[in-house]
Amino acid sequence: MSAAGSTKAPARTAGPVAVIGGGPAGLMAATVLAEAGVRVELFDAMPSVGRKFLLAGRGGLNLTHSEPLEDFLPRYGDRAPTVRRWLELFSPTDLRHWAAGLGVETFVGSSGRVFPVQFKASPLLRAWLRRLDGLGVAVHPRHRWTGFDESGTVLVRGPDGASRPVPADAVVLALGGASWPRLGSDGGWTGILEARGVAVRPLRPANCGFDVAWEPGFIARHEGEPLKNLALTFEGSTVRGELVLTRTGIEGGAVYALSAPLRDMVERDGSACPTIDLRPQLSPEQVRDRLRRPRGSESWSTWLRKSLNLTGPLPGLLRGAAGADAGPAELARLVKALPLRLTGVKPIERAISSAGGIDLDELTDDLMLRRLPGVFAAGEMLDWEAPTGGYLLQASLSSGVAAAHGVLKLLGHGPNLRQFADP
Repeated sequence: MSAAGSTKAPARTAGPVAVIGGGPAGLMAATVLAEAGVRVELFDAMPSVGRKFLLAGRGGLNLTHSEPLEDFLPRYGDRAPTVRRWLELFSPTDLRHWAAGLGVETFVGSSGRVFPVQFKASPLLRAWLRRLDGLGVAVHPRHRWTGFDESGTVLVRGPDGASRPVPADAVVLALGGASWPRLGSDGGWTGILEARGVAVRPLRPANCGFDVAWEPGFIARHEGEPLKNLALTFEGSTVRGELVLTRTGIEGGAVYALSAPLRDMVERDGSACPTIDLRPQLSPEQVRDRLRRPRGSESWSTWLRKSLNLTGPLPGLLRGAAGADAGPAELARLVKALPLRLTGVKPIERAISSAGGIDLDELTDDLMLRRLPGVFAAGEMLDWEAPTGGYLLQASLSSGVAAAHGVLKLLGHGPNLRQFADP
């Protein structure tokens, strides 16, 4: 049985190590450190830890993805070489073993995504916190990190409003990015590190929605409706999934998966224009054949419903792009590649995650800040991003393991052994 499944706390070292932030990366760093015998004190600004983790599980907690590593790593773009090092310490398979060690079995869904059998985050978080309590980790809610004193010691402000130093052998910062600030990750840490000379790239929305200038009558009829079973294409990348029409734009898994290049183009050029395949299961020839069906006295919507099973907002979208006089060939082209002009990016407060953060050049391979020896960072504080589908949570957890291993190396705890190899 691995340390992850053990119930007996190991002997303590002098410590402590301070972990700042009670999200997935911080909790995982605390787990690895405590299992290695390090005394850990964890501080979080919120009344309880794991709040964004619970939000992630609201619709079913997607822990990771089952696809092979050669398909997994490209999801991280040019940060893949860095993330590879984290995954070598805590892989998707290790994550499933770790969850099993907490009594939470997982399964692979039809899409390849990995979920807890209970499909919820709360049982896993409760088991995790019990494990940390059994390991002697001291959790301090309502304690906000305010920086460092003149000697470099961490300062936290407690519920009484007073700041106090927290002497520690090492520090792991895991304060998140700037999405969902009401859950604790508000990006307020950026100024503290920049004042210490640490380069921080601007925090930007990721896995986010976009603005669309809908025709008022159309969106009044269809606000909140989903567009299902479609394919969204941008710059040669295609994603099958679902979109949701909002009063001012569009959200949903398909656009989240392409949000990084879409965001970059909107920020650079003022707009971006992906295309939607309304019937990806049909070939262009099949679409053209079905649209040759005579319309007769049928309404536009009835004809499209009977010809291609286009219902809900889809006939209106198609008509808005094609106009009243488009023939079958033009309609067929638009059914397979309907342009959608995105004119803005939704605010970071509404994004699922954030891009930007601590420049990776500021960190050693062990995730220690070069300008602040003994201070490590993990999770969404770092400059990387990933789509939803398990990739985001996996890398956050893996980076927490990597930072903890860096601390163990600094404290002379010997070689970095895999912590979660067997349930």
